[in-house]
Amino acid sequence: MTYIALARKWRPKRFAEMVGQEHVLKALTNSLDSGRIHHAFLFTGTRGVGKTTVARILAKSLNCETGVSSNPCGACSACREIDEGRFVDLIEVDAASRTKVDDTRELLDNVQYAPSRGRYKVYLIDEVHMLSNHSFNALLKTLEEPPPHVKFLLATTDPQKLPVTVLSRCLQFSLKRLSSNLIGERLRAIAGAEQLQFEPAALALIARSAEGSMRDALSLLDQLIAFGGGALSEASARAMLGTIDRGHVTRIVEALARADGPALIAQAQALDRDAPDYDRTLIDLSAFLQRLAIVQIVPEAAHEDEEYDAGTLLRLSQAMAAEDVQLYYQIALAGRRDLPMAPDPRLGFEMTLLRMLAFRPESAAGAGRPVSGGAVPRDARAGASQAAPALAASAGAAASGAEAARSASTPGAAPPSATSSLLSDPADWPALVSGASLSGMARQLALNCLPASFNDGVLVLKLDESAVFSRSPAVEEKLAQALSRHLGREIRVIYEVSPPSEMVTPARQRVMADQDRAQRAAAAFHADPTVMGLKERFGAEVDAASVKPINP
Repeated sequence: MTYIALARKWRPKRFAEMVGQEHVLKALTNSLDSGRIHHAFLFTGTRGVGKTTVARILAKSLNCETGVSSNPCGACSACREIDEGRFVDLIEVDAASRTKVDDTRELLDNVQYAPSRGRYKVYLIDEVHMLSNHSFNALLKTLEEPPPHVKFLLATTDPQKLPVTVLSRCLQFSLKRLSSNLIGERLRAIAGAEQLQFEPAALALIARSAEGSMRDALSLLDQLIAFGGGALSEASARAMLGTIDRGHVTRIVEALARADGPALIAQAQALDRDAPDYDRTLIDLSAFLQRLAIVQIVPEAAHEDEEYDAGTLLRLSQAMAAEDVQLYYQIALAGRRDLPMAPDPRLGFEMTLLRMLAFRPESAAGAGRPVSGGAVPRDARAGASQAAPALAASAGAAASGAEAARSASTPGAAPPSATSSLLSDPADWPALVSGASLSGMARQLALNCLPASFNDGVLVLKLDESAVFSRSPAVEEKLAQALSRHLGREIRVIYEVSPPSEMVTPARQRVMADQDRAQRAAAAFHADPTVMGLKERFGAEVDAASVKPINP
């Protein structure tokens, strides 16, 4: 018996069988059931999200012998022939291979004739953006006023290339990329129906690698069945996709949590023996850090992860500060961007890991950056062991150190009488932020605030509403601790979100200053005699976006 690819075998035949795209299916269902059916539909979206599948189901709904409805019977001759691709009144056209205007005119010559068998003559034009301008012009009049027995179903991955005159004549439906969870659920259902033995982690890898395309996911599943000889194991999936063993990623993150430079380099060297795709490795590392960030906010999510052990996620999420995880995630993303420019992919990967250590924020207890050899300074470790099991103890020691700092006066700190004065004048705020030795997200948060009041140890800060993204419990705690150490007394901070029109924060002052410098630089550039001469002699025009001020 001829083997049918899973993507074809499991293609939905009813709207109820579709995965996702509820916003499109609801509109089409209501339209069909109410009888208010437009003459032209445009389906857009990336590859494999169901554009032509939805169009074929719509064609079946229009021509089902039991009547027009959102639930075609699937058993009549019209439904069966549409499923088999041989219904005479469903004309499918690949616009990529029929771009000439003569092809379009030949196609439209038959529009005026009534359908041979069905209720409607349906034209399904795939990749419609590939038609030439002359072809679009030939299509416009028919698309605007087609005969009552004709429906147009257009599909494209690039709607920006369609003329607005075509867009305005169609009902537009944008199909979204499918989430990895939706794809994973569908893969598990199909694997069960096909009586395949599988590991959930293997299907999770395929779902993530499909990048939102159900068709790609089913093609990868077909490939994995062939690659693993019918066994859908995580090891086979990683070998086929070229991804690394998740143990490597876990050990890399453990080394980052300990600020252990030698262990980090050792893991990079061990990884190199497998000849990995370093871009894919950074993707896996970013995905793992994202999981840790979620578990730090919602610990229960650790038990829902199919790829990583819940105990590992919980342990590492508690061993790392939230701002560290966020920073490492951003550096991993930037490392992917820089990887093609590195002398060698492995060197670029190693530098990305070392950058994570080099830019690691100071701890809440005032610890410095990692020193040579990757060891954390002794005062930051507070007697904790360098071994992985002692990460929690290190975190506890840091918390104890922070508490001690809050309860003692800092030598040379401002006296209590001066504290109220410092925190009551917004003009003093930038200098206070600088003196508090803030860094990272805590400094960013402070620069987007202004003091509103200070009474009984409670500081009320007005926060620019455009910068609320910089808030998190860990960042707020770090800012309060730094102010307490600098001022020599316990400070509690409350935030009031305010619109930018009501305040000019230090961050906004800097933006305004940068804009002013840019305007002055542009004016000076336009007034330059050489530039004026070029414009006059050659009709040259200045690219305003390319004029940059020289930083003082």
